[in-house]
Amino acid sequence: MTARVVLAGNVIADLVIDVPALPERGGDVIGTRTALYAGGGFNALTAARRLGAEAVYAGLHGTGPYGDLVRDALAAEEIGVLLPVRADGDTGFCVALVDDGGERTFVTSFGVDASMTEADIHAVRDRLRPGDLVQLSGYGLVMEVNGPLLSAFAAALPDDVRLCLDPGPLVADIPAEVLEPVLRRTDWLSCNTREAGLLTGGTEPREAALALRGLLSPGAGVLVRADKDGCWLAAPDAEPVHIPGFPVHAVDSNGAGDAHVGAFLALLGRGVDPATAARGANAAAAYAVTRRGPATAPRPAELAAFLGDDPLAELLA
Repeated sequence: MTARVVLAGNVIADLVIDVPALPERGGDVIGTRTALYAGGGFNALTAARRLGAEAVYAGLHGTGPYGDLVRDALAAEEIGVLLPVRADGDTGFCVALVDDGGERTFVTSFGVDASMTEADIHAVRDRLRPGDLVQLSGYGLVMEVNGPLLSAFAAALPDDVRLCLDPGPLVADIPAEVLEPVLRRTDWLSCNTREAGLLTGGTEPREAALALRGLLSPGAGVLVRADKDGCWLAAPDAEPVHIPGFPVHAVDSNGAGDAHVGAFLALLGRGVDPATAARGANAAAAYAVTRRGPATAPRPAELAAFLGDDPLAELLA
């Protein structure tokens, strides 16, 4: 039976603007394309759902154009919504600047999604099921209100629920008293090389993966995502290994890390071993960056076609 992926985080709106290059401080550039999507945790949920996992959004969503956008996008991907709509404000948004090299830079403005209550946390906890894979992002932990609530929620998860943490680019801003209980409860940590360096002080991904696993409880595992170079996997009680990436021409890296996380959880939830799940996640992320838009993770047939005669394609049949 496939495990359910539950996002205890934020789905917000992404305003994506293509630019030839980032402006200098005080400068200006002309955008070449603008689009509005559901983003944030939506990308990871979509990646998991498209590879067959049941996916559920367990965060807040508001009243207004961004909240409507989020709910419509979740419904279109057949992703469940756990909490009711909030009537006291709209969902937040993120401005994503994507330069000609496919690199992205973010500015985020939170909405009602940043104002969880104890009642919201209890509602989520009461609706968890044995075997669930709970995805938690550092974006939620950095929030003044949500952070302590989500930290306590994560620390108290039952043993039959697995927790995956993606600390995110703001990890250095998460208070230690919020982050450390989450790290102690985390079963899988997935981050990019920059975030790994912020957490460990190192820059070499293999050593960072090993150091990160040392921050977690025994039996936990780590993925350090290295973009086109794939990822480093420090599975529980094993030496870190490099899982190679898939060479592609990237046109938009926005959402690639989320595609990696969602695909990894979907495959892990099917009982796939961590190394194979990490390789599948590399393939999903590589596919995603060849398409424009944040939620471009593949469906099984699309990923199988991308892989061609690669043995991994048989897993997706």
